[in-house]
Amino acid sequence: MTQPPKGARRPYGVETAPYVLPSPTTPRRARSAPYFFLLPAAALFVLFFALPIGYALWLSFRKVEIKGLGLGKGAKTEVWAGLDNYVSALGDSELLGSALRVLGYGAIVVPMMLGLALFFALLLDSERVRARSFARLAIFLPYAVPGVIAAVLWGFLYLPDVSPFLYLLERLGLPQPDLMDGGPLYLAMSNIAVWGGTGFNMIVIYTALRSLPAEVYEAAKLDGCSELQVALRIKVPMVAPSLVLTFFFSIIATLQVFNEPMTLKPLTNGIPSTWSPLMKVYSDAFTGGNIYAASATAVVLALATFALSFALLRISNRRTTQGASR
Repeated sequence: MTQPPKGARRPYGVETAPYVLPSPTTPRRARSAPYFFLLPAAALFVLFFALPIGYALWLSFRKVEIKGLGLGKGAKTEVWAGLDNYVSALGDSELLGSALRVLGYGAIVVPMMLGLALFFALLLDSERVRARSFARLAIFLPYAVPGVIAAVLWGFLYLPDVSPFLYLLERLGLPQPDLMDGGPLYLAMSNIAVWGGTGFNMIVIYTALRSLPAEVYEAAKLDGCSELQVALRIKVPMVAPSLVLTFFFSIIATLQVFNEPMTLKPLTNGIPSTWSPLMKVYSDAFTGGNIYAASATAVVLALATFALSFALLRISNRRTTQGASR
């Protein structure tokens, strides 16, 4: 220990520790401190993300070989399968049918959800709107409801025996549509996704709108632009990156749809166990007991999602670059 520097004063009535000169090893410890803070997050990432992905990849190249009747010790052995599981997954008609159903589902969900999110964001950003905080919370609140609970709530609202809406239609003498079978089933499940996801996308777009400089709006109004023209010609182009971001989020969420059809499946016979690709993976792994084929299907879905997202991102960046060059 050393004495405090000359001229340093100790506050009256406060006991302070003796002054200690910095150690030569202090800079090295300071440089390594951030890595110690990152260590718990890195460990969780490896344990619950990287290792499961690696294990799924390993299982996708394996299969079970049965000898004889499959009875007794050593009758079932795990062997190397190569690309057999991937060939079977790509040639599976049920997987193709589930992918087509999800594409039809996404064609309804994505435009409707992003359109409503943009509309609400522009409406909340208007100067004439009142109770902005309450409206923002009310629109975002459905996103806070877990997907399974939302699917259960809407599922009972769709059932003819318990739905108050269908009861009112019956009392009025109007036809009662069957929302749990056929074409209306797509609209019923799309409604659940739109109701739950619009609020999140609205917050993203609204945050981008609030970050825009007010001088741009004032200049447009001085030039004679109306509120609608400012929204369509200035606000929407300037929040295009946020729209692209929400579009990618919506595409990925659509390809991974699982909660809605899986929760509604016990309520109707119109939803097969392989309605969506993830339901196909779940059925192969936990109903059929073939975790090797399920792992290969999951890897194929992950690669397809990555390829689609990458292609859409390249197209979006190319159009943005061309627009900027003009």
